[in-house]
Amino acid sequence: MKVVFIVNPKAGKGSAKEKLIETLEHVIAGSQQNAEIYITKCLGDATRFVSEFCETNGGARFIACGGDGTLSEVLNGVMGCYGAEVGVLPVGSGNDFCRNFSSETDFSDILLQITAEAVPCDAIRYTTVLNGVETTGYCANMFNIGFDCRVADTTNGLKKNTVFGGSFAYILAIFMELFQKKTTHLTVTADHRELFSGEALLTSVANGKYCGGGIMSNPMASLTDGNVNFNVIKNISRGHFLSLLPSYMKGTHLGIKGIEQVILSGHCKTLTVTPENGTMRLCIDGEIITAGETTFEVVPAAFRLVLPTIVSRKADAVVL
Repeated sequence: MKVVFIVNPKAGKGSAKEKLIETLEHVIAGSQQNAEIYITKCLGDATRFVSEFCETNGGARFIACGGDGTLSEVLNGVMGCYGAEVGVLPVGSGNDFCRNFSSETDFSDILLQITAEAVPCDAIRYTTVLNGVETTGYCANMFNIGFDCRVADTTNGLKKNTVFGGSFAYILAIFMELFQKKTTHLTVTADHRELFSGEALLTSVANGKYCGGGIMSNPMASLTDGNVNFNVIKNISRGHFLSLLPSYMKGTHLGIKGIEQVILSGHCKTLTVTPENGTMRLCIDGEIITAGETTFEVVPAAFRLVLPTIVSRKADAVVL
């Protein structure tokens, strides 16, 4: 199978682009596999390239070299392409999707990205209507609305303009946004049953467990259970939120006595979020758009994911 490494040159602040490409070229040459490298030119270019490649050449193994946003773009490019596979070489600053696997560190082995087996993985399809225009796309890891979305926006700014990265940038953004503490008035419907209506601090719609560079916000989520996982945190005080934050980061918050009075969490097949004023900011695997009423629907076994697992690491393994 043809292997195409899709490199986001801005991932991880772009500081290691030259070394990454040099290492990829070295491994490709040594593997004697049919492989090539494509460097994306702008936001959305990975989706365009992968989609056009599939239309012209059929399925291939596409390795997203970047963060969760690059993975999301590649995923949207392969949907509907028979025989396509998706891999992840985590060189971004968050890399939350890979944290869902016990073999997380093995994703950095370039040779395994070429040779490892692929397994079925769920995705979440979203459909949003804004100003009469319907937009549909797919998410590999997580959506965030409200506080979490604003935190993601601020985190992106910190990563681009400061030395802060990963979970530290996310935590700093939490405190910056908590100072303002804006809420979003939403109606949330799960499997056609109204779950919540009112002021929400944050809402997450998840396929995976992690966001923000390792925050286990949705500990009950699974990439292979055929469900959407959700969290809705009500409009609680700053002090109450800060008291929950350590548990929220570790993913132990659902075990706190009385937490159901604060956080609505569960699974469903379809979730619809309706903003009272007609629009909301929606974070999709780290990328933020303006959306209207949005429906999220699980797509079981939506794509085939390259799952590199090393039982005993070989001496010739090349790890970034």
